[in-house]
Amino acid sequence: MFINTKYSCLCELSLKHSFKPIWKPSFISQIVAEDRCHLNGLAMHEASAVCRSDVVDGWRDRRHDGGIIIDIETDEIVAEGLSMPHSPRVHDGKLWVANSGSGEIGWIDEDSKTFQPVAFCPGFIRGLAFVDGYAIVTLSKPRYKRFDGLALADTLEEKDADPWCGIQDISLSDGSVAHWIRFDGAIQEFFDVHVLHGVKDALTIGPQTAEFNSFISIEPGLLQDEAEADPEDVATEA
Repeated sequence: MFINTKYSCLCELSLKHSFKPIWKPSFISQIVAEDRCHLNGLAMHEASAVCRSDVVDGWRDRRHDGGIIIDIETDEIVAEGLSMPHSPRVHDGKLWVANSGSGEIGWIDEDSKTFQPVAFCPGFIRGLAFVDGYAIVTLSKPRYKRFDGLALADTLEEKDADPWCGIQDISLSDGSVAHWIRFDGAIQEFFDVHVLHGVKDALTIGPQTAEFNSFISIEPGLLQDEAEADPEDVATEA
């Protein structure tokens, strides 16, 4: 399943068509290529959207405080008044979300339907993951020099800080930053982050490298497993 932002719906892949819609917010009247509410994130039971707009590109006029979290089973609005929410995640019994327009991560108090901030980050947050009591977040610089119309721009000015692109490792207990990686140069934006548990020295091959055209890896499968279990092979090796 995936969020189809341009068509304002939740989809499955299709073998015969471009996609198969399986859910849309109740306020969306048509599945058309108009990015009406900027539906953007999924936590399996909840989805995030920038607003409730049902007109083409309507979300751009509601970026400051139109953000909502929707229960996709009941269509109930479980949180509202957010600013460009992204990356809803369920962790340790709480629904977490990046309130990207304010530059904050926090969790949703579902009784009061309000956002409870935990930490401020000097950039636009899109990715959110968790490991060992820490939140891993990705920050992006503004696409057009400034975060116009967002509280994030005002907070950066108050803190006399510049927006930056990178990754921060934030303690969930006190909101402090334990580790960070900052990127300068060509990279300006990040869109997600994922923790590979138990993996060290992970390898990524760039699409424009020589290795990309020739690197092959083979996952152990039926033939390898049978060979390892063959008693005659074991005796021969011994």
